[in-house]
Amino acid sequence: MTDTLPDTISRLYTDPGEYIDSDHPAVVEFARAAAPAEDSARDKASRLYTAVRDGIRYNPYVSMRNAESFRASSVLAAGNGYCVGKAALYAAACRVHGIPARVGFADVRNHLSTEKLRQSMGTDLFTWHGFTEVFVDGAWRKATPTFNDTLCAKLGVAPLDFDGHGDALLHAFDGAGRTYMQYVNDHGTYHDVPAKFLMREMARDYANMQGEDMTGRDMEREAAEQ
Repeated sequence: MTDTLPDTISRLYTDPGEYIDSDHPAVVEFARAAAPAEDSARDKASRLYTAVRDGIRYNPYVSMRNAESFRASSVLAAGNGYCVGKAALYAAACRVHGIPARVGFADVRNHLSTEKLRQSMGTDLFTWHGFTEVFVDGAWRKATPTFNDTLCAKLGVAPLDFDGHGDALLHAFDGAGRTYMQYVNDHGTYHDVPAKFLMREMARDYANMQGEDMTGRDMEREAAEQ
C-alpha cells in the first residue's frame, strides 16, 4: 500500500460535493479556524474532529425529509445535526485542508439511547448511521464525531476521542461496562452523502417518526431526565 492516493482518487475525496460542500465560505472559515494550516494532517484531522463533535450538538430529531439535514454547511449554520450531517461536516472540513475524506454508513444497535427516542423510533437499531473516513498517514481512518461532550456526560460515557491515527468508532461499552453500541451491517463508503436515498430509507425504517411532532425535542434534556 502506498502512502498517497492516485491523483484521480484523491480529487474525488478532496473536491467539494453537493452535500460535503467544502467550498462553502462558512465551512472554509470553520475549518481554518479549527486547525492551523501549519499542523500535520494527523493533528488537523484530530482538531477538526473535536471541533465538529463538540461544536455541533447531536440532534436525532432533525427532519429526515429535508435534504438540508444532510448538507455540511446547513448543519454548521444550524449548530446541531444528526450523525450523517455531522459526518458530512467533518468530511468537508477535512477537505478544506486537503485531507481526503468520505462518508461511511453502517447499521448500529444502540442500547443507551433515551427511552423517549426509542419509543419514537420503535427500535434500538439505527439504520444508515453515518461516520467519516479520512486518509491520513497512508491509510483510511474511521472517525465518528456524533455525540458531543455534554451529551456524553449525561449518558455516562466519556467523549469518543480521535487522534488522527487510530480508528474512533462509537463506544462499545458505557462507563458501567454495559454494551453501548454494536455495529450490525456495513454499507460501505461514499464520496458524497446519498441524501435522496437516505430520505427514502429513513421514511421506511422510521415510519413511526414521520407523523410525530418533534418540535422542541432535545436529547440532552431527555438524557438528564431519565
